[in-house]
Amino acid sequence: MAVRFRVRGFVRRRPGSVARVPSAELEGRVCSELSVDLPDEDLGEYLYDCIDLYEMGSKPRCEEVEYLGLVQEAIDRVERGD
Repeated sequence: MAVRFRVRGFVRRRPGSVARVPSAELEGRVCSELSVDLPDEDLGEYLYDCIDLYEMGSKPRCEEVEYLGLVQEAIDRVERGD
């Protein structure tokens, strides 16, 4: 029996930060750059879906850490407006 963990709770949030609405251009650029770093992954339309729908243990541990780190970094970039 496969156990599914939701990793949304592990996503970092900055307390008191004001949420910005990212531009579609920025979000598209960041997703495009991420897809270059992760060419074999189906990233989908929304980066948060990559975190929400991820099944812990579905990749070797080192790949899992790298994947989740890259997705989190991309989410942070979009939220900061980088």
